Amino acid sequence: MLQKLRDKTSGWIVTVILGLLMIPFLFVIDSSYLGGVGSQNVAKVAAPPTWWKSAPSWWPVSFLWQHHEISSNDFRVRFEQARQQARQEQGEDFDPRQFESTESKLAVLDQMIDEQVVRLAGEQSGIVIGDGAVREYIASIPAFLDADGKFNQDNYRIALASGNPPRTPTQFEALVRESIQQSIIPSALQRSGFTTQSEAERLMKLLGETRDVELAALPETPADTAEVTDAQIKQWYDSHAKDFRQPETVSLEYVEINGANLPAPAAADEATLRKRYEDEKARFATPEQRLASHILISADGSDPAKLKAAEEKATRLAAQAKAPGADFAALAKANSEDPGSKDTGGDLGWVERGAMVKPFEDALFAMKAGEVTGPVKTDFGFHVLKLRETKGGEGRSFDEVRDQLAAEQLKADTDRVFTELSGRLVDLVYKNPTSLEGPAKDMSLPVQTIGPFTHATASGIAANPAVLRAAFSDILTQDGTVSDPIELGPNHNVMIRVTEHSPEQALPLAKAREQVIAAIHADRTRQASEKAVDAVLAKLKAGQTLQALATSDKLQISPLPGLPRTQPVPTPEINRAVFSAPLPAEGKPSYGKVAVQGRYVIYAVTKVTPGNVAEVDAAQQQQLKEQLSQIDGMAAAKAYVEAMRKHFKVQTEEANL
Repeated sequence: MLQKLRDKTSGWIVTVILGLLMIPFLFVIDSSYLGGVGSQNVAKVAAPPTWWKSAPSWWPVSFLWQHHEISSNDFRVRFEQARQQARQEQGEDFDPRQFESTESKLAVLDQMIDEQVVRLAGEQSGIVIGDGAVREYIASIPAFLDADGKFNQDNYRIALASGNPPRTPTQFEALVRESIQQSIIPSALQRSGFTTQSEAERLMKLLGETRDVELAALPETPADTAEVTDAQIKQWYDSHAKDFRQPETVSLEYVEINGANLPAPAAADEATLRKRYEDEKARFATPEQRLASHILISADGSDPAKLKAAEEKATRLAAQAKAPGADFAALAKANSEDPGSKDTGGDLGWVERGAMVKPFEDALFAMKAGEVTGPVKTDFGFHVLKLRETKGGEGRSFDEVRDQLAAEQLKADTDRVFTELSGRLVDLVYKNPTSLEGPAKDMSLPVQTIGPFTHATASGIAANPAVLRAAFSDILTQDGTVSDPIELGPNHNVMIRVTEHSPEQALPLAKAREQVIAAIHADRTRQASEKAVDAVLAKLKAGQTLQALATSDKLQISPLPGLPRTQPVPTPEINRAVFSAPLPAEGKPSYGKVAVQGRYVIYAVTKVTPGNVAEVDAAQQQQLKEQLSQIDGMAAAKAYVEAMRKHFKVQTEEANL
């Protein structure tokens, strides 16, 4: 039977049938196999093989292409890191909903794509990172070093395990290898930047440049009062629709719990205060300190013979130090191997608990004044200790700290009452998360209202950044649920619910009519002002002077000799316009206009004085050259990445972001 089946399923006919049957399966294969972005990825960077630079990207030749993909998980991790960084930088101004925008996600993805472009370029260039380079880089990371600045394996493993996300040493080494590979070419390009002396001098002349300027202010143009027709209103409204938007608004109801308004709890009785004193007596005692000296004999733990010799030496020194009349300081100067205390006779000064390694500390705080002990073994070697004096450790009496205890107990009781009240409100709200009325009534708290308001017009409790973010969040505006407690200050919380929400929308012409009319009048006034200033400019370019036109055109002329380029005077707008103007010809000023606070000002550049390079000291010149070289190098690195992006094939899948 099996033989007959085998005979009937062989031959070219069956081969053709099987080939046809395979075609449908190609359409269910993950698109990444056919040259697209995989279903679990957000982007893909691909390049033709180095041995076939002109290889087409269509299937099945795409199998030959080298590529790197950015997974959805990697993107989410990086995006979360960007979120945390933005939150730290912006503080209370951070808006999580705005950060979730497509633009923010694409900006993070774009950076990740650049990294993969550089990585792929490095691989195609044959760049390989050796194990030695990886180890050297890891050994230089401060988080992995001990107090002596040396790489510590324990610190390394603990830092990796507690990271976000946690990694094994193998995973971290792979990440470092990849990072080094990505950075080699851009770093080399950044270091390759250079600036010639003539380029630096040219920039110094520009930065130090001053210009002699005359400003002429025209009389204020009368406000337009001409009639505005319905047709003009409709035309302006239709052509400036974005200017007439009704911003998003919300109205809130809220319940506020403020500890400052709660009845003060009863003062604690004597028994409560005494119990608190007994429970916390240790914090009312001054720290015990011990005046210590030591002799250190260093020991190499890897060599048993040297370790034994060091211990024997320390034992002999301990015996000598215990002998009647022994000079401990002299023994320390002659024998101690601690460079920090040897010259001072082993003096360590006053020592508190927690300042020394545990074996040393345990021995020292078990001694009596004047006693010598040793050897005590630590990671540094063997110590001979001498306790010279003790002080501290005395406690303050109950009567001395009673007022402090009473104040602390009152605050603790106040905090407890507030916490219990807040917790009870939360419990009641969670039973019916779409209402504040019932919980507030049960607790005899008023339900207050505020709004409608926009982001810009919020006031009262709504002006608090945390309240404002919650009020316009999708959860509260769409679900109508009560928020979690929002902290306004110490022992001061509020819970809010959005009662009305109006999304941003076009303002109907009927409501925008007065705004449209005002905009038309303002535009007419601006056009009239610009027409007047253009008329004056035409006269100036025809050969007349500002002084000649001062009377006839009622110009207010203000001379500004020696205006510096690097200072925003008299205003940033005027300064930019003046230093963007062409150089004046011999005896002929360079004229222009600039709008300042709705009015036009004419400027005349009469003289340009380049900066004096000789006035810039050598150190400043060198610093400027280095900065210019860095800028040049960074521009080269950026241009390289952009060129590689054009050379490679970059695909993204925004739906997976």
